[in-house]
Amino acid sequence: MVTDNFISFEIGKQKRIALIAHDGKKEEIVAWCDRNKDILKGHFLCGTGTTARLIAEKTGLPVKGYNSGPLGGDQQIGAKIVEGQIDFMVFLWDPLEAQPHDPDVKALSRIAVVYDIPIANNLATADFLLNSYYMNEAYDRKVENYNKIISERVEKMK
Repeated sequence: MVTDNFISFEIGKQKRIALIAHDGKKEEIVAWCDRNKDILKGHFLCGTGTTARLIAEKTGLPVKGYNSGPLGGDQQIGAKIVEGQIDFMVFLWDPLEAQPHDPDVKALSRIAVVYDIPIANNLATADFLLNSYYMNEAYDRKVENYNKIISERVEKMK
């Protein structure tokens, strides 16, 4: 039987940051990346479709691009979180615009919470994350051990 309640994962000094923005927020994320270029250039950046391309073109920062969100990019980023290849995410979503791929957005947000990934959904939070003490230090994040929870549920069912 699994006994640990949490599993530790280290976020290294160089962060792997996912950058995502809905259409109504793309200008904001590009401007934010441009303002914070000096910090961001020391980290690995990735993003979905047009967002990644725009950031790279307008700021000169290298950004690994995945598919557009509605074409599976949100799912690709989620898979990278599960694989331990993304440390935090800036996802500026548009609260005033309905999104046809809203289930994908919710799934990505859910997986980020499950894997204890810091998420900024607005510029204020993104600024706080980027200027945090932990941006220059390693950080041990604690992921709830869902295998233990499932194992305990199975035991109760016997």
